[in-house]
Amino acid sequence: MTSGDGGRRELILQVATRLFAALGYDSTSAAQIAEAAGLDPEALGEEFGGKRELYLEIMEREYRAERGFLEKALEGASVETPEQTAVTVHRIVDQYLDFCLAHPEFPSLWMHRWLSDASDVTELERRYIRPQITFISNVLTPAVDAGHVGAPTDMKYTFWSVVWCVHGFCQSGVLDRAGDRQGVDDPVVLERFRGYLHRMVHRVALLPGSPP
Repeated sequence: MTSGDGGRRELILQVATRLFAALGYDSTSAAQIAEAAGLDPEALGEEFGGKRELYLEIMEREYRAERGFLEKALEGASVETPEQTAVTVHRIVDQYLDFCLAHPEFPSLWMHRWLSDASDVTELERRYIRPQITFISNVLTPAVDAGHVGAPTDMKYTFWSVVWCVHGFCQSGVLDRAGDRQGVDDPVVLERFRGYLHRMVHRVALLPGSPP
């Protein structure tokens, strides 16, 4: 393969994503990525310039995947009535959980950042988190202004509560009575968590009717 080979570039992206998600940016070296991909150490530099640039491209890809998922989920969504608002809010909850289940590297990458991983890469929250919050806020603000969401509701913390819960569950699951860890690979546990997430948001946001 030569520099610029699309297959090599994609291989590096996939391998690096897995390593960054598992070990964190700080604990993953360029040499590890090259070795895991079965490539010469120079390959990473030829394709991306360095580990930092590779990490930035991975986070950009994750952002675009998440944004596309949310935009598709909210196509045709309405908040003109309290009932439509409830449907839209629950759709957001479901789609965010489903996205994290389909892309398990996503919550792992961000949880590493919560633990100050790649702390020298300071712009990611402004570049990728703020736009997502703004996007969802723009969808729900008319409903809040119209009173379709309960007046005491802090939508910012409601949103973050969903993120915290989903990331934590996807990464750690829950303990059963014997102390064994159960998680996303158990459909009963997953649906129980999904139901809890819906009830939590429904009650916190004081939405009309009963949660799905």
